[in-house]
Amino acid sequence: MKGKQSGSRTDIYARITEKIVADLEKGVRPWVQPWRVGDASGRITRPLRHNGEAYTGVNVLLLWSEGVARGFSSPTWMTLRQANELGAHVRKGESGATVVYASRFKKTETDASGGEVEREIPFLKAYTVFNCEQIDGLPDHCDRRPEPAGSPVERIEHADRFFANTGAEIRHGGSKAYYSPVGDFIQMPVLADFRDAASYVAVMSHESVHWTARPDRVGRDLSRYSTDKTARCKEELVAELGSCFLCADLGVVPELEPRPDHASYLQSWLTVIQNDQRAIFAAAAHAQRAVDYLHALQPKAETERQAA
Repeated sequence: MKGKQSGSRTDIYARITEKIVADLEKGVRPWVQPWRVGDASGRITRPLRHNGEAYTGVNVLLLWSEGVARGFSSPTWMTLRQANELGAHVRKGESGATVVYASRFKKTETDASGGEVEREIPFLKAYTVFNCEQIDGLPDHCDRRPEPAGSPVERIEHADRFFANTGAEIRHGGSKAYYSPVGDFIQMPVLADFRDAASYVAVMSHESVHWTARPDRVGRDLSRYSTDKTARCKEELVAELGSCFLCADLGVVPELEPRPDHASYLQSWLTVIQNDQRAIFAAAAHAQRAVDYLHALQPKAETERQAA
C-alpha cells in the first residue's frame, strides 16, 4: 500500500501538470474521460469525499482521470486514516490517488518604512486518497453511489430551468455558439441543429461559464480575448472545464466528441500548461468559481447538487 505524498509545493504543481500534459499529448482531454464509461445510463457525478461532499476544482480532474484509468465505478474516495476510523482497511498493494488542498495563511512582516504589514501567503498541500473499491470492511453507507439518473427528458428540462434561472439573455439562431461581452448575451444555434439535447446542454454550459466573466459577476478579464491568443486559450480552457463540472452537476452526459473549435485549442492548451505549471490549477479554480456563481443564482429548491 502506498499512501504518503512528499515534496515541495513546486513539486506538487510539476507532478500534477505532468500528468495532465501526458494525457493532452495523447490527444486526450482528461476532463472528458469520465463520459466514456460503459454505463452512461447511470447518474454522472463529481468525485465524492467519504462524507458525500463533492470534490471541487483541479481535484475533480485528478480523480475523474484516476477513476477512469483504473476502471473504478465508485465515485467515493477517502484517506487511509478515514478508512481506518471506519474500521476498514486499504488492501495491501493498493496505490492511492493524489489530491490537493489549497489555502492561505497570514504572515506579519516589516515593510521598508519599519511598519508592520500583513501578507496572505498561499500554500498547497498534497495528500493521498483511495477509492472505495480499494478498501475492505467499509460500512454500506460509505460508498454513496448516485441514485439512478432520471429520464433524458427530465434531465434536459432540469437543465433548461437551470439556465433560465441565471437570468442570462439567450438568443437562438445562426450556426455559431458564443457569448458576446459587448451585448452581454449568449447566442446559440437552435436545439434541432445539435446532434442531441445533451450536446446542446454541454455547449450552453460552456457559454454560460463565459457569461459569468463580467466584473459584476465573477470578474475574469476578457479584455484581451480577441487580440491575445494565450488569453483566449486560457479562457476557453476555463469554459471547457466549467462545462464538464456543470454537466456533472446537472446529471447530463455531455458531448462525447470535441466541438470543431476544440481541435485548434488542444495544442494551445498543451503549450500553456507546459509553460506554466500553475495554469491548470488556475483554470480549474476559475471554472469552479463560475459554476458556483451559476448555482448561486438558482432558487433554493434548485440548488441541490446531483453529486450530493
